[in-house]
Amino acid sequence: MADWWRRKRFSVSLRSLRSSEKSEGDGNSSRLETIDSLEEDELERGIDPLLDRCLQGDVVTHTAWLNRSSILYAGEDKWSVDPRVSLVVLNQEQFTIQIENVDTSDEGQYTCAVQTRKRPRTTSVHIIVQVPPKIINLTKTITVNEGSNVTLLCSANGKPEPAVTWRFQAPGVQVAVSEDEYLEIPAVTRQKAGTYECTAANEVSTDVQTTELIVNYPPTVSEGKDIGVSQGQRAVLLCEAESEPAAEFEWYREDKRISSEVEGVEIENSGERSKLTVFNVSEEGYGNYTCVAINKLGSANTSIIVYEVIEPTSSTLLQGPGAVQDGNSGTVGTHTSTCLLLVMSVQLLLTF
Repeated sequence: MADWWRRKRFSVSLRSLRSSEKSEGDGNSSRLETIDSLEEDELERGIDPLLDRCLQGDVVTHTAWLNRSSILYAGEDKWSVDPRVSLVVLNQEQFTIQIENVDTSDEGQYTCAVQTRKRPRTTSVHIIVQVPPKIINLTKTITVNEGSNVTLLCSANGKPEPAVTWRFQAPGVQVAVSEDEYLEIPAVTRQKAGTYECTAANEVSTDVQTTELIVNYPPTVSEGKDIGVSQGQRAVLLCEAESEPAAEFEWYREDKRISSEVEGVEIENSGERSKLTVFNVSEEGYGNYTCVAINKLGSANTSIIVYEVIEPTSSTLLQGPGAVQDGNSGTVGTHTSTCLLLVMSVQLLLTF
């Protein structure tokens, strides 16, 4: 017999009581009843209440407790070889035996047989042993590709037979998905990946275990954002990808792979994110950059344009918007004014 259901020890006491009450049609009478006694109150649901009485007419000469057809005790003599069975009380008032650490093999009918001077009498009680549920077979962590059909199994023993329920532990909530030991998930998607909880419950207690479902799928990459940077400054390019298993990242500039070993370039990968940093951007540093995310199921990529941003000079800021900047702007302005004065003077002379 397996030990898993013996997590709590308890015992059953079987007792016959004798009294001198009068009964109809008899002289001295005796009553015989059986009761149960539990070592732990919390296990009172683990066995049905036992109560039975039988009346007898004459003085008792012999008594015995039997389990089915086997004699456990005949008076003070122990016939059972089971060390869990013991005599508690034997006197004029009661005849009590005890069975410790009851298990399912003890289930069945128990009979107290009483021999009087006139005739024998018996009374019986049927013991039902209830067993806490125990999950004995649960699908372990399973990994599948997206689109596959998935079957999770959770089987349990117990008495009464436990009811099995599957729940999906979605973020912040538990969703009941099945009331059977088999959970079928056709064409599984990445949204179905996570923790699944199996609960086996009966009148005695509950057993709960969990398993993980991992769904593999190819990378999907977030759209890249173009950035502008001045020469001599630093350009930081970000790339994010969702995938299972986690993706590996590669960076390219104009179809040429970028290595982090190249001076002036740094690549940092962390989980679902990759960061490319280009220090001291030069004219050759502008152009199209491509991030590629790769796992065993496929790949995805996105492009990022790094373009030049011209920083305004101090003279441009002083002249204001729309001003034309030229290194000789002051000389040109003076020359233009002189020419205008000469033209106007010639016109006046011609008039006279």
